Amino acid sequence: MSLLSRAQAFGLSSVARLAAARSFSSAAAAITPNPSITSSGVVIADSNLLVKDEAAVFDNPELAHIENRETVRLNLFQSVNNALSTALETDESAIIFGEDVQFGGVFRCTIDLADKFGKDRVFNTPLCEQGIAGFGIGAAAMGATAIAEIQFADYIFPAFDQLVNEAAKYRYRSGGMFDVGGLTVRTPCGAIGHGGHYHSQSPEAFFTHCAGIKVVMPRSPIQTKGLLLAAIRDKNPVVFLEPKLLYRAAVEPVPVADYELPLGKAEVLRKGKDVTVVGWGSQMYVLEAAADMAREQLGVEVELIDLRTISPWDVDTIEASVNKTGRLIVSHEAPLTSGFAAEISSTILERCFLRLEAPIQRVCGWDTPFPLIFEPYYVPDKLRNFEAIKKVMDF
Repeated sequence: MSLLSRAQAFGLSSVARLAAARSFSSAAAAITPNPSITSSGVVIADSNLLVKDEAAVFDNPELAHIENRETVRLNLFQSVNNALSTALETDESAIIFGEDVQFGGVFRCTIDLADKFGKDRVFNTPLCEQGIAGFGIGAAAMGATAIAEIQFADYIFPAFDQLVNEAAKYRYRSGGMFDVGGLTVRTPCGAIGHGGHYHSQSPEAFFTHCAGIKVVMPRSPIQTKGLLLAAIRDKNPVVFLEPKLLYRAAVEPVPVADYELPLGKAEVLRKGKDVTVVGWGSQMYVLEAAADMAREQLGVEVELIDLRTISPWDVDTIEASVNKTGRLIVSHEAPLTSGFAAEISSTILERCFLRLEAPIQRVCGWDTPFPLIFEPYYVPDKLRNFEAIKKVMDF
């Protein structure tokens, strides 16, 4: 590998500037014109997974302890912004950095934060994901709460070495003397309808293979604020994946108060006796639609579970559900082979073998690069998940 000069490493040449401009243009185009519809034809705004009534927000036992019952209606990118603002306000060591974050970023998740907290705490970086991660590791090692943004999850791979070989192992290799637990890496992920292979990927499984990193993906604005604040304050590096399809599609009354939701804990969204269906992120809305079809057409009651934290994942909740239903389906947008559904399937097979009534099903993206015009055929839509439900019930 050739060594770069300082000018090459930190300066944007005319070619790089052109590439950056094209990247920004592509990113802007990746904001779907009809954000309430998934590529599977599911209307997110109509979902019962989203809290509609302000009074119902605090029916959630994880939020019942909040004394201030004031809420504000936010979509998911506004919820991210609210969480980041809370983190900066409550932690003087917190800093936010990444490509274009000072003016708000492609999806406006950091909008107004530089004006509110200063450009020394919210600042842009060069177009260099490896450098962003490396800087974050250094800042966290010196005691800062470092919140990095990778503009798209598809571009997190240049930072992979820094995250898995440095951030994940920092505490271990120092014998517990040092750590970079203050590092959180946020990045938008997932299908959006026309993102193609460079603006659609879900790379969560890559990081779950590496001990020392937590991996989180929320499904809604309320979940996003609580999980992001928990991730920022967790004493371990966290990769926080934000389904960009939901940035403007998912809207909820979000508590104004500072609150956290537990990492490593799944949430049972719908009780059922016949089959356990597990997912995370925007896939939850597809699974809800499939569960509705199963109830209406087959009389099948699905137990629907949002994993929320992919690593470390909540084995006990899934195990208890499968011991009850005897059937398991795991679904995610990422490719089938070595996707995280395989880890869940293997673990549950080991723990629940004698209780299983049918083979475990994985309903995932195909083992191909993420396509553009063929995205509707690639994503694991409600029909594929409905067929999987029907298959395990007929077995």
